[in-house]
Amino acid sequence: MSKEKPMNELPVMQEGEGIVLFYPHVPPSAIEAVTEVLKGRWIGQGPRVARFEKEFEAKFGQGNRALAVGSGTDALHLAYILAGLKEGDEVITPVFTCTATTIPFLYMGVKFRFADVDPETLNINVNHVRELINDKTKAIVCVHYGGLPCDMDELTALAKEHGIPIIEDAAHALGATYKGKPIGSISDFTMFSFQAIKNITTGDGGMLTIRNHDLMPKAERIRWFGIDRSNKQKGIWENDIWEVGYKYQMTDIGAAMGLAALHEFDKTLAYRQNLFQVYRKELAGARGIKLLGVDATDRTHAAWLLTALVERREDFMRKLREKKIESGQVHYRNDRYSILGGRRDDLPFMDAIEDNYIVLPLHLHMKVEDVEYICNVIKAGW
Repeated sequence: MSKEKPMNELPVMQEGEGIVLFYPHVPPSAIEAVTEVLKGRWIGQGPRVARFEKEFEAKFGQGNRALAVGSGTDALHLAYILAGLKEGDEVITPVFTCTATTIPFLYMGVKFRFADVDPETLNINVNHVRELINDKTKAIVCVHYGGLPCDMDELTALAKEHGIPIIEDAAHALGATYKGKPIGSISDFTMFSFQAIKNITTGDGGMLTIRNHDLMPKAERIRWFGIDRSNKQKGIWENDIWEVGYKYQMTDIGAAMGLAALHEFDKTLAYRQNLFQVYRKELAGARGIKLLGVDATDRTHAAWLLTALVERREDFMRKLREKKIESGQVHYRNDRYSILGGRRDDLPFMDAIEDNYIVLPLHLHMKVEDVEYICNVIKAGW
């Protein structure tokens, strides 16, 4: 059990001061695009949503189809439905992730088994997945924590051996690659998030890439109350609803933001990755801190989070706050929440590092000099 004290005695950063942990990036072209949408006929799901899907799948899907939705959580829930999961089925999912990965299983009555973390990356631990998998397992869910892809070859081999799908939670990993392949093109289903502070934002929103094209009509129906919109738009009543649907669509307002951000994404990603590498260079060999996920050579990091293990985390955070630098944990082990079943006792790696991981600022409102300043504060000790 964590023995760390509450952080409520830390200095509080005021609005507009210091270096914040996150800052949304909205390109000027997105503001112009949204203004154009607001002057037109379509502000809900319309032609820009379809265009965003096509351009996204061309860049990241490499043959997989793309479906735009209202949030990353929407995309995960749809993926779980499209994967055929039903009440009583069992899945393996990471213990360390946003609760959005796990909560949809509660909607569905699906049983989940938490897999431990890899202590070098905080991604899902493949060896623990191998121990947990059994004849009842119907899917493997993996999360590319911080933007670093999981060990996809090993996970894919396990999934093929047992004849089950992999569902990738790539909320952090837009722009990441694994052995030359973009995340979004590898597995049966991959979810992306466009929540406010992600590498691309649509205010809130998400995208699901789908390998089996035959599932697209069902996905489009479930996204829109279970209604076949193409038939509805013929102006005749031949629209039976035979499956439960949801209001999970993206709007043209969001898609306009997404398209604008997509068109400059390579520059955005390169900027974030450069800041990431400055951290790596400046903190190499620094005492009391170890950066996670910085040494992989067969995959590229999307640089959404810069995460480290630090000694005396509370003192570390206090020192940064005194220097007007924000930091935080961002995500927590899901078994700390009573709604998700409470504390497990078979997660030794998560137990070992839960009081030591910390996320440092990384966003487009930072300059290289900001990263160097943060690193100098850290290297001075705490």
